[in-house]
Amino acid sequence: MTEEGGLAATNVPFDDGFYAALVEDDPQELYDNAPCGYVSTLPDGTIVKVNETLLAWTGYHRDALVGRRRLQELLPPGDRIFYETHFSPLLRMQGKVREIAVQLLCQSGRRLPVLVNSVLTRDAAGAPRLIRTAIFDATERRAYEEELLSARRRAEESEARATALASTLQASFLPPAVVSPPWLDIGGAYRPAGDGSEVGGDFYDVFETGRGTWAIALGDVCGKGVTAAVVTALARYTLRAEALRTPYPSAVLAGLHDALLRYHPDHFCTALFVAIDHTAEGIRLNVASGGHHLPLRRRADGRFDTIGGTGTILGMLDRPQLTDSSASLEPGDVVVLYTDGVTEGRRDRQFFDEERLLGAITDSAALSAQEIADAIVASVLDFQHGDARDDMAVVVIKVP
Repeated sequence: MTEEGGLAATNVPFDDGFYAALVEDDPQELYDNAPCGYVSTLPDGTIVKVNETLLAWTGYHRDALVGRRRLQELLPPGDRIFYETHFSPLLRMQGKVREIAVQLLCQSGRRLPVLVNSVLTRDAAGAPRLIRTAIFDATERRAYEEELLSARRRAEESEARATALASTLQASFLPPAVVSPPWLDIGGAYRPAGDGSEVGGDFYDVFETGRGTWAIALGDVCGKGVTAAVVTALARYTLRAEALRTPYPSAVLAGLHDALLRYHPDHFCTALFVAIDHTAEGIRLNVASGGHHLPLRRRADGRFDTIGGTGTILGMLDRPQLTDSSASLEPGDVVVLYTDGVTEGRRDRQFFDEERLLGAITDSAALSAQEIADAIVASVLDFQHGDARDDMAVVVIKVP
């Protein structure tokens, strides 16, 4: 630095016009060789002055612009409309505009992305006199923004694919449609947690095991994601296979317990298995629970009770404690099987809990089994303001 505060000449690259002008205090050189474009226009946009930087960027000769073209004529149609409807009115009202992103049409036809800052000067009477505009090359910024947009689009597409995959995978854990025998009404409903982008561990199944006998399986595998999906698939198909091998629900669940210990010893699940018999005496349920909520029964007279006894969680102990229990159903009875996402649905510090579940069952008891299942899920969702905190699976049995 010199004593006057300027740059020492020996340290300045004088072949650079801008820095040479800075040292020599040459205003015209500073204007023409600035690292941004400068243009001055009349209030109607007519160009009256332009620097060499902007001419070099756009490829125009000075004589082709000064006094002959208006700045807005160098804009593509869309930006020209924006100039007339937004840029110019805002400039007249506020006296300045900042960081307006537009494109300039170069002499070659190329479009140059730029950022524009303008100030409006007025005469002594307050009338608009001149517009001074600084123009900055935004090519690299635009490329960066486009890359960000492209990355965001790819992320959204990837998320959409993941959500679709999760939905497809989750659907494989549920029957395509709940088919009821002619002597019984069965309905099922499932709602994933959140936006459904992650595979949960809740599942249910309804299938025929023989003439006059049907089975319902419902369970909740610990965890979420790919690992939970693998274990859930194992649970669903093991229960189906075991149900064809033995008529006892406790033995079916014991088979699943053994499979978990053998193939996935780090995972566990809770499950219900219900065998349904239709005999001359009526409809009988045989129930076993592996650490799962017991089925809720609403009798035709409005009284509630549970069916069965709660055994131990599957996949944890060497020998599970499982028992079979039976119950006869009468016309008008409704039995509800559900996962913990129902009663543990949260709103602030409150849970949906069993009392609200009983109310939801009572309010919908006159409906079909499918409508009751849908109503229960809808009630829990409404309680949580539409944001499911956990997966929910519900199966309803109703005796006509």
